[in-house]
Amino acid sequence: MLANATTRDRLRVFRSMDSNTGVLAPDPGGAVATVQRASERAFFDFGWLQTHHSFSFADYYDPENLNWGALRVFNDDTVQPGKGFGTHPHRDMEIVTYVLRGELEHRDSMGQHGIVPPGGVQYMSAGTGITHSEFNHSGERDVHFVQMWVLPKRYGERPQYGQHEFTTAQRDGTWLTIASGEGSVTAPIALGQDATLRVARLSGGTLPVELREGRYGFLFVADGTVTANGERLAAGDALRLRGQQRFGVAGNGELVFWDVPPTNVRLDDA
Repeated sequence: MLANATTRDRLRVFRSMDSNTGVLAPDPGGAVATVQRASERAFFDFGWLQTHHSFSFADYYDPENLNWGALRVFNDDTVQPGKGFGTHPHRDMEIVTYVLRGELEHRDSMGQHGIVPPGGVQYMSAGTGITHSEFNHSGERDVHFVQMWVLPKRYGERPQYGQHEFTTAQRDGTWLTIASGEGSVTAPIALGQDATLRVARLSGGTLPVELREGRYGFLFVADGTVTANGERLAAGDALRLRGQQRFGVAGNGELVFWDVPPTNVRLDDA
């Protein structure tokens, strides 16, 4: 482990830009596990919004940190009471938002309107194009959520929206599968990409983390402190994985885990 390296330096060890295609791709080699600390993420405070970007997004751009496999965006957002994101467009991206605290209100150009409570998830496949807004439903309390974008398997699909609520008991001490596009995985939210999202709440126990050869994993600690693969991870820390792996994660905290395929997309255009 590169204990004193920046996130940029750490990722450079494992990844390179193909000068012919512009694709950010893994270097040849075996299994990879590297930590991105909470403080190494890009942070912006807009007053109404406090946001951390795990990957290049908006005003933060690092050509060595555009994605991890098909996972393109992982933003950790806190929106103040009554504030939010005004109507804005998306296309050709699979967007999953997981609410950690508070309530998030959504409206879109397909006529969908919903309020997502803590532990709830909203899913949007932007496809050929969609506009939407996201606001803190409360005028008194903030809302904390992670919004994650996955590169689609196919482009130009019909836009879709879905919303699901889950109880704390469903993820207490176990992995709860939220969304997936893998044929062998059952999930309430169907993705178009061969990716799977799982969440869990640990209260002193241990959960297995498994990743197959050729896959990328992103294990994020949303709250609490855990130990995974010999690393102590606190809130906001993430473990980036590549290749066949199996280990336990133990401690107390809220976990988010993506299992995604590699990508050949020109990420500067994504």
